[in-house]
Amino acid sequence: MTCYIAAAGALCALGNDIDTIRQNLFAGNSPGLRPTDAYSAGRALVLGQIVDADLPSLEHLPLIHRSRNNAVLLAAMAQIRPAFDAMAQGLPRQRIAVILGTSTSGSSDGEDGLAAYELAGALPAGFHVRQQELGSPATMLAETLGVSGPAYCISTACTSGAKALAAGARLIEHGMADLVIAGGVDTLAQFTVAGFSAIESVAAERCQPSSANRHGINLGEAAALFILSRNPAAVRLAGWGESSDAHHISAPAPDGRGARAAMTDALARAGINADQIGYVNLHGTATPQNDAMENTAVADRFPGVPASSTKSLTGHTLGTAGALEALFCWLALTDEQHRLPPHIWDGVQDPALPVLPLVHVGQTAPVRAVISNSFAFGGNNIALVLAA
Repeated sequence: MTCYIAAAGALCALGNDIDTIRQNLFAGNSPGLRPTDAYSAGRALVLGQIVDADLPSLEHLPLIHRSRNNAVLLAAMAQIRPAFDAMAQGLPRQRIAVILGTSTSGSSDGEDGLAAYELAGALPAGFHVRQQELGSPATMLAETLGVSGPAYCISTACTSGAKALAAGARLIEHGMADLVIAGGVDTLAQFTVAGFSAIESVAAERCQPSSANRHGINLGEAAALFILSRNPAAVRLAGWGESSDAHHISAPAPDGRGARAAMTDALARAGINADQIGYVNLHGTATPQNDAMENTAVADRFPGVPASSTKSLTGHTLGTAGALEALFCWLALTDEQHRLPPHIWDGVQDPALPVLPLVHVGQTAPVRAVISNSFAFGGNNIALVLAA
């Protein structure tokens, strides 16, 4: 299968454009990962926030598509719009698809609408219940671009963005599309913060993936978009593997069998041996069970290979996480200095975990292929292989 990544655009806690994200990623600096009680009244939590982004106006959109989530999505799309317009020229509109991952969609707008209702006894004029629909981002973007190929959202929690990339690649592989906009978008909402707090998975301070002191995630928001096509480019989406633990609604199988199966299948689809992988992007949530499972599986499958979790730089961006971390892999493969995304933590190794060669700031290696893991509730797993 030949599916190339022609262009990428993103916003996250690291910055609002690719150049800024690249600079802050490799420096281990995150201007948007900071405490706030905006989504948890009276309790300050460290969250990965999009900072000072000049979001586009939504006045031209139907009311049902006017959400902050869609504004963030359009800001990411603006970064790749020139490349898209050039590549789409001459293609039938039905041969262009939009596949996105999300878990929140317009939830925060629903929260604002209900808060206004409690005060005034009526929903505000600028609110429509359909702003919260999970399918809204894909439908809105397809309408904005004037395309009529497959357009839908995947919502499988933390694997959504990676699954959107795999789904887009399948459309190209099977001749159902010539061009795909794939990725993810998720913005912060009180509902999300309250939900993860209820299951005691949220850390008040910066998360510590793989540390003996880890005890929870930092939530975050982001959008990450890619143009996928058959046209040769610097990086290709070489393969993916998907599996399901069927172990527990929110906990992974402790032995890592599902994670190991996803990574093995991704390598097989890519036609790449494990010893050809030069970097592993960990799902690395900093929860006790995820890190124990994943470190065991990665140490077994990729012994000695540099690895890092980037969630202590961006927060866990849920439906966007797999797409955003694929972006970081793309940046590593295209970086002229051969830098790798660093693992930012307190350095306190958990003696119960296998020791992984975690990447430090400034570490370099000329890698040709990388793998990125995403694991979600219900034990659903995906691994993506990107290759130069």
